Amino acid sequence: MLTVVPGSSGSVDGRDSSSGVAVIAGSESLIDEIVRGGARRMLAEALRAEVAAYIEGFAGELDENGRRLVVRNGCHEPREVLTSAGAVEVVAPRVNDKRVDPETGQRCRFSSAILPAWARKSAKVTEVLPLLYLHGLSTSDFGPALGQFLGSDAGLSAPVITRLTETWKTEQRAFAQRDLSGVDYVYLWADGIHVNVRLEEHKLCLLVMIGVRADGRKELIALADGYRESTESWADLLRDAARRGMRAPVLAIGDGALGFWGALREVFPETREQRCWFHKIAGVLGALPKSAHPGAKKALAEIWNAEDRDHALAAVRAFEAAYGAKFGKAVAKITDDLEELLAFYDYPAEHWQHLRTTNPIESTFATVRHRTKITKGPGSRAAGLAMAFKLIQAAQARWRAVNAPHLVALVRAGAKFRNGKLIERPDAPITTDATQATDTAAQAAA
Repeated sequence: MLTVVPGSSGSVDGRDSSSGVAVIAGSESLIDEIVRGGARRMLAEALRAEVAAYIEGFAGELDENGRRLVVRNGCHEPREVLTSAGAVEVVAPRVNDKRVDPETGQRCRFSSAILPAWARKSAKVTEVLPLLYLHGLSTSDFGPALGQFLGSDAGLSAPVITRLTETWKTEQRAFAQRDLSGVDYVYLWADGIHVNVRLEEHKLCLLVMIGVRADGRKELIALADGYRESTESWADLLRDAARRGMRAPVLAIGDGALGFWGALREVFPETREQRCWFHKIAGVLGALPKSAHPGAKKALAEIWNAEDRDHALAAVRAFEAAYGAKFGKAVAKITDDLEELLAFYDYPAEHWQHLRTTNPIESTFATVRHRTKITKGPGSRAAGLAMAFKLIQAAQARWRAVNAPHLVALVRAGAKFRNGKLIERPDAPITTDATQATDTAAQAAA
């Protein structure tokens, strides 16, 4: 049992026999020490169990003298690892693996999935570093800012963070050159994100493409720096993706003001277009006085949230009748792009909420998009690109698949949907509310 005896601050009154935690009476960090001690003990147990399972798995492999080829071999030197629970000292067991890979001729090595070789920070701590960097924490501030919180500033010095950013740059370059022929992206979101990293010339513009695979999972396709979202910048990115084996997506979703659309028509002309309603509503409201915003928002919701295309078109006519006379420019923003705004009705209804906006990109970059100060000094485009890559890579692990993921493969296969429902007979005549009413009237007259 752990007993804390009040005494002078800083004096060691006891030690928890189960966790090895020195109990310091009056210490403000007593709870942190208890947590770290428990984490230390649990980590040690997990590492021992992992090694024991590895050795047991090869217990039958013997050398010519009948001795095991895989055995324990003491422990590695103690090392301190920064985790979300703070700094934890780790003594990892060592494995002597004498097996030889028949293909390469090299000795086999045990690699811990819990504690990789040379790891000084857990994946969660490493994940938060690019986020802090993007939010304005300079390399020299990591130690003072996180050292006290984590209980140690080991691995947080400026040179270490600088080396880490170089690693991120390497990872980003490898990602930008990977082969895309083995992945099929059916839906594609595209957006230009302005991250205000202070550069010598102008702020960084990130060209982001996120896709939905045939199995329904969302995935980052490409991330590159561009010049003011120009058509040529987008065309370069799309040509590069096509050169690396990317197939033309069935539907692309993006902001109507992007140079992306001109580039898409050049590289993937068969891909259909869907305008982002989030951006479109903002544009319409910008052309209306504030007094008209409440009514306009409701009228616009009647369009994009309509149950089918016929009701959406009726809502468009109502919006035009209500605002066309006074605010023709605002109405034109809807009527000029009407086909592209309502394209989602030709796809499964379960996918509509995903296809109407570029929300996967917007939500990922919401915390950094509108910041006015990111780094304390002039940054580099490569560093800003690497930081954004690590940010979206961390966010990708939390993305959920689209609703009804099994329908994505049908979309790729060319299945036809009308008002969100699968058409079993694509050659059947289209029946709208108007034609249905006419047929009913004719039958009544007969």
